[in-house]
Amino acid sequence: MARGAAKPKEQKPIEQTVWDAANKLRGKVEPAEYKHVVLSMIFLKYANDRFDTHREQMIAAGQQAFLEMMPFYTKDNVFYIPENARWKYIMENAKQPDIAIKIDTALHEIEAKNPSLEGALPDNYFSRLHMDPSGLSSLLDLINGLSLQVGEDKDVFGRVYEYCLREFALKEGKGKGEFYTPRTVVALLCELIEPYSGIVYDGACGSGGMFIQSMRFVDEHKGSRLNVSIYGQELTDTTRRLAKMNLAIRGISANLGAEAANTFLNDQHKDLKADFSLENPPFNQKDWREPNQLNDDPRWNGYPTPPTSNANYGWLLNTVSKLNQNGVGVVLLANGALSADSTEYEIRKRMIENDVVEAIVIMPRNLFYTTDISVTAWILNRNKKARKEKRVDGEAIYRDRSGEILFMDLRQIGHPFEKKYIEFTEEDRKMIVDRFKSWRFLNYETPYEDIPEFCYVAKKAEIVEKDYNLVPSRYIEFVNRDEAVGYEEKMSQLQSELQELLTQEKQSRQALLEVMKGLGYEIKL
Repeated sequence: MARGAAKPKEQKPIEQTVWDAANKLRGKVEPAEYKHVVLSMIFLKYANDRFDTHREQMIAAGQQAFLEMMPFYTKDNVFYIPENARWKYIMENAKQPDIAIKIDTALHEIEAKNPSLEGALPDNYFSRLHMDPSGLSSLLDLINGLSLQVGEDKDVFGRVYEYCLREFALKEGKGKGEFYTPRTVVALLCELIEPYSGIVYDGACGSGGMFIQSMRFVDEHKGSRLNVSIYGQELTDTTRRLAKMNLAIRGISANLGAEAANTFLNDQHKDLKADFSLENPPFNQKDWREPNQLNDDPRWNGYPTPPTSNANYGWLLNTVSKLNQNGVGVVLLANGALSADSTEYEIRKRMIENDVVEAIVIMPRNLFYTTDISVTAWILNRNKKARKEKRVDGEAIYRDRSGEILFMDLRQIGHPFEKKYIEFTEEDRKMIVDRFKSWRFLNYETPYEDIPEFCYVAKKAEIVEKDYNLVPSRYIEFVNRDEAVGYEEKMSQLQSELQELLTQEKQSRQALLEVMKGLGYEIKL
């Protein structure tokens, strides 16, 4: 570089640029509305960028006559954008006082023209917010400078979307906002249960992260998305819309039920039998049903009715009921569920007797953005017997794990992230998954062995002996580092410490006696 020449300006990652734009809304809308405003605007820009790119490709291919024909876009998973929903039109009117109405109209017409977006986009949302038009115009100007159709990165919107969801979770803090499951956690869960094909279910699907990572798993293992069907349910309407939008922009079809609804009180998939289930429901949900509700619900099927005071075991039994005869599921719960007593104890005991618990995996603290507690992944399996399965990556030969539960403790695994958080690296996930697979499969490359402070396979008799307690530390061997120190060394150290304490005590005693003698009140011993 020539002397005196200015250094090229460092380009911010697109995710950071979008987040900086989002921060312009601070103080202008309610915190609860913050994410929906930003993500809807990003979607509008992204859909237009893809539409414009596809339009240019059609022109280059001599297809000018078909530019306004919707099927020429939707066949390539590109949303068709009506004329008054196009970004150019939005920006031409960005300074107008009715810009909120124009954005609402644009979103409505995009949804109307693209069936995959049905029920996904906000309805009359920006008009109802009563945002200051200048603030909305300012946000449009910032987003206008972004290209969300970047090179060969076909999932740039997905990256931006997940980045913003994560940042919202970080900013909202503990106990606030929607619960967000970090991507590295979801990736680990998918690698453990391996949803190659079949029906994937999530009864607390949030913004759809479990489904997206399931599809990533399929793509990475050379599977076909056509062999995967998505079923889910979400309680909050705005979050359900985010999930539908999140899935639609990736071309993932999903059945999220007819409406946003409570999974327990209004099950949208009553007769579903899934191959896989991934769920991160609200932890320790209280008052989730009235005392007289759901007492005879078929999902309990031979189990006691979960108590009204905590929904944890309701979520576990909901998952068990949704799995088919070979189904595998994973549920993230607070650690208290591992040893809960009373009715929950009876349910846990029966689950173990019915042999549907395959593994208990305790996670590190500070893994989630909205809680700092350590949580546990319960891996549930309706068929732990020996069997063979044809898969895209070859034949899987399952060993007979009947009457066994694998315990894994991941609390010492993970790497620092965002100062106070922990995340799993690719190497972390590989180590965990390798250990799990070496226990699960006969034809895996490395044999299984228990490892102190990491993993242990417990037989049913041992679990019964420990009164059906599933806390991993009751089974996994932990090295007592105090006992590792030699006896002579410990006693020598103790002798030295006591000698010092007694010497100090003797000196203090003598000093006190001399003081009292000097005052004329000698103490004779």
